[in-house]
Amino acid sequence: MRLAPRALCSAAGAAWRESFPLEGHDVARWFPGHMAKGLKKMQSSLKRVDCIVEVHDARIPLSGRNPLFQETLGIKPHLLVLNKMDLADLKEKQKIIRHLEREGLKNVIFTNCIKDENIKQNVEFCIMVIGVPNVGKSSLINSLRRQHLRKGKATRVGSEPGITRAVMSKIQVSERPLMFLLDTPGVLAPQIESVETGLKLALCGTVLDHLVGEETLADYLLYTLNRHQLFGYVQHYGLGEACDDVASVLKRVAIKLGKTQKVKVLTGTGNVNVIQPNYSAAARDFLRAFRSGLLGPVMLDRDVLQSFPPTDPSQAPGPRDM
Repeated sequence: MRLAPRALCSAAGAAWRESFPLEGHDVARWFPGHMAKGLKKMQSSLKRVDCIVEVHDARIPLSGRNPLFQETLGIKPHLLVLNKMDLADLKEKQKIIRHLEREGLKNVIFTNCIKDENIKQNVEFCIMVIGVPNVGKSSLINSLRRQHLRKGKATRVGSEPGITRAVMSKIQVSERPLMFLLDTPGVLAPQIESVETGLKLALCGTVLDHLVGEETLADYLLYTLNRHQLFGYVQHYGLGEACDDVASVLKRVAIKLGKTQKVKVLTGTGNVNVIQPNYSAAARDFLRAFRSGLLGPVMLDRDVLQSFPPTDPSQAPGPRDM
């Protein structure tokens, strides 16, 4: 369903929330504290590798990366792969590159798939693949294996964080050149810089949804979409018009999907069966639709990008897409 021109103009001109209530959220509780062990194992494996490939979600290119990667693994050449670019709004890609260059990252690749011409023909390599949880590290390795060896999965993948639990042995991904990759568990920073950064990471699936709260995540997603005038959710669910109240949106989503349940309510005249929307189920579907790209490409770091001056096209670097 497409938004009618009148409805689209009305939505674009509406007064959406300018801030999201961040008080009362204990971000430290969302992220497990056992990841230092994984980082130490990566350090002990550095002698075996020629370079580091850090994979991160392209929807949050400026948020949530673990600064300890650069501090503890920075003695090796470092390549940043911004994965899931098909899910990200990359209209301001050059601003992203400029910001990352200021942080000392000169080698950045945006990717959604791996092509043969991006692998140089050279001598044997061993590369360690690192990143925060659930950004596509194992998927990257399996994609390379399919492209170059015509072989199936070597590492488990999933939509939830924590699939890879330990630093694995060398996984061959190519014969010419002879190339091996080390898959590693996702490692988050010991301290997340802010609650909003934590919410962005959680929206991208770096922690289990129930630790943050599915309805809290759905509300932050709705806030972000409306603030940036991204009304794909209205079309996807056939809602007719945009709305900034998460309870109202989830109620309509639940009814559209048939996610309702009968509840007995005690009244003055006896028990009455009431049809109640399943808000949790609706929130889960809302998050799933966002993560699978059904609501359109989204840049969760747009607020960070807007703080930078426009890029001069004549001086802009040229990041490679894969």
